[in-house]
Amino acid sequence: MTRLCRTFQTAPAAVPKEDSAKYLKSGLTAEGFQSPDWLVPDIEDGTAPNMKAEAVENVADLVPEHAPDFGGEIWPRVEWSYADSGFRERGSDQIRTLVDEAGDHIDGVVVPKVGRLADVERALSAVADAEREFGHDDGSIGLSIIVETARAWSDLREIAMLGEDGRLTGLIFGPVDYTAELGGRAMDGERPRWDAMLEHLSNEASASDLVCVGGPFDRLFHERAGVTYFNAPGYADQVTYEAKIGIDGSWSLHPKQTVQANRIHMPTSEELERDVSKIERFNDAKAEGTGAVVLDGQMVDEATFKNFANTVEDVRAIDDAHPQQTSEFYDDELLERARELDVGFA
Repeated sequence: MTRLCRTFQTAPAAVPKEDSAKYLKSGLTAEGFQSPDWLVPDIEDGTAPNMKAEAVENVADLVPEHAPDFGGEIWPRVEWSYADSGFRERGSDQIRTLVDEAGDHIDGVVVPKVGRLADVERALSAVADAEREFGHDDGSIGLSIIVETARAWSDLREIAMLGEDGRLTGLIFGPVDYTAELGGRAMDGERPRWDAMLEHLSNEASASDLVCVGGPFDRLFHERAGVTYFNAPGYADQVTYEAKIGIDGSWSLHPKQTVQANRIHMPTSEELERDVSKIERFNDAKAEGTGAVVLDGQMVDEATFKNFANTVEDVRAIDDAHPQQTSEFYDDELLERARELDVGFA
């Protein structure tokens, strides 16, 4: 089963406005390509210290109301720090409250600033304890972690292997805190790209069948000749690179970024037509008893077939969660062929 996470959109759960839940409501009610696969109500960095309690209350109040009509998954980000027991205690309390009051409507929680393996195990225990206390099925509430400390990177392989028990779900890159912890410098206003780290994250996530998400792109706007404009090209470059190296989805800080990431991490019409056609022709040839199948000069074996099937399965997952997006993006006839296709290699 394809777990869809093209977009990991953080939304402050409380802001100093008349309606403190304005951005949370916006994320929960977004439509079309503005609707993220994972909405992350942010109780951590996106919420001011004096508004944390209100942020938890907003999530507990609004998520049960809007979750039934929300097409994606909901993953609140709580407070945590491997280096500060106070943060861990607050995070554990936030997890308990969220599981108690919205446990039927959240898919899991996101825990930032984890340290070594033992600290991730501590976070897993906090989720499991809350799940048990409030009567939820074992493993029904997941944990995704933001990998943004030297300690977590040092233990990454062992941490990723915790996914074998089914609760650890995702690895998200946190380059801002990681750069700060290493004492890195923003030379000429630019932080390091950390490409090798992102490729390593993609590998370990794949090895343990975890979702993998790239880090935020926070240079949202540029100014030139006195005009401020949205930095779509810069974000598109980052998301395209992430898609090429097998990152499942991209961090979004703004609805406009969500639109871009949803589209870039979605097979194009040309890709879908190409791979649907190849699977159809392969299936026809096998039905006629042909042993070796060559399509457009390419010898097709199980590995190449799986690449074709991945495209179709990705589209099916998007279609299940966000039919508005697929109906807008693909021709009706092509979409129907993708839905009905036998993608099992035989």
